[in-house]
Amino acid sequence: MSARRSKGIYLKNYPQGLPAADQFEQRETDLAPIGDGEMLLRTVWMSVDPYMRGRMRPDVQSYIPPFSLEEPLSGGAVSEVVESNIAGYQSGDYVVDFAGGWKDYSVSKGEQTQKVDPNLAPLSAYLGVLGMPGLTAWAGLTQILKPIEGDTLFVSGAAGAVGSLVCQLGKLKGCRVIGSAGSKAKCDWLEQEAGVDVALNYKDYANAAELTKALAEAAPNGVNCYFENVGGMHLEAALNCIAPGGRIALCGMIAVYNNKEPEPGPPNLVNLIGRGVLARGFIVSEYMDKAMEFAMEVAPLLGAGKIKFQESVYEGLDKAPEAFIGLFKGDNFGKAVVRVGSDRA
Repeated sequence: MSARRSKGIYLKNYPQGLPAADQFEQRETDLAPIGDGEMLLRTVWMSVDPYMRGRMRPDVQSYIPPFSLEEPLSGGAVSEVVESNIAGYQSGDYVVDFAGGWKDYSVSKGEQTQKVDPNLAPLSAYLGVLGMPGLTAWAGLTQILKPIEGDTLFVSGAAGAVGSLVCQLGKLKGCRVIGSAGSKAKCDWLEQEAGVDVALNYKDYANAAELTKALAEAAPNGVNCYFENVGGMHLEAALNCIAPGGRIALCGMIAVYNNKEPEPGPPNLVNLIGRGVLARGFIVSEYMDKAMEFAMEVAPLLGAGKIKFQESVYEGLDKAPEAFIGLFKGDNFGKAVVRVGSDRA
């Protein structure tokens, strides 16, 4: 019997600035038979996420190791168990595995793996609203911002996988919610489907001063809570409008991820002092012990139709680089996912 072949996406070199499609390539390799304590997974859905750009900087120390040029890229995936030598996992089970992305087959020891139920939600949702982005949104909102009824919540990147859930959970907690997104279609969805009070199309504003004016008009009493996904002029505008005692959850700054040189910080950081503002950066792994609490709150809301989500679906493993690059161009609406294989082999 011939060895099973696996296709994977590799980096040819580390990008400087915005990654280009020709810096990725697909290679095919043989998969060795699984050993004791291992299982073979077939990727059904894979995720692309902004944090992956940081893993393409081998000279920058981070909370997660850089990608190797000698191995396929990796990331979150929903996979079907093909063969298993691990107790508790059997052929036909579906799992989320955090090293299974960017390839059509992978071998797992089950150390970063969790079973999922395809009958409770679409499988792709376990990479978005019920997955790592969902936990990120919930943790930043409930553990850092801690909004109270009547607070004004501003969310940048509000139509993305994280931001859209922050907006909806904020509304359910009684906040006035202002979101920023990069197109009229995204802003319309935020207001009409996600229930956001005001959606600002940041492409309508040439600089931080113009965005500040629009944000101040939408939040006449100031911004109590700011969920930061973008950075740049969004952070500057938020600092101009932050209310005394405001809280900022620093989740991401996608606007600067591809900069070749460090960008100067906002000139108005001093506002943090006089207004007594809390600003805390975080990564989702800090809150993995809260995953069950998150699921118990969000899954019923999703099932009851009180939480909605959007996906940008790319078909085929070869589309993974396009999906990833689209994160930084504003091409994606909601969670970007790649369908690698069918739900059933």
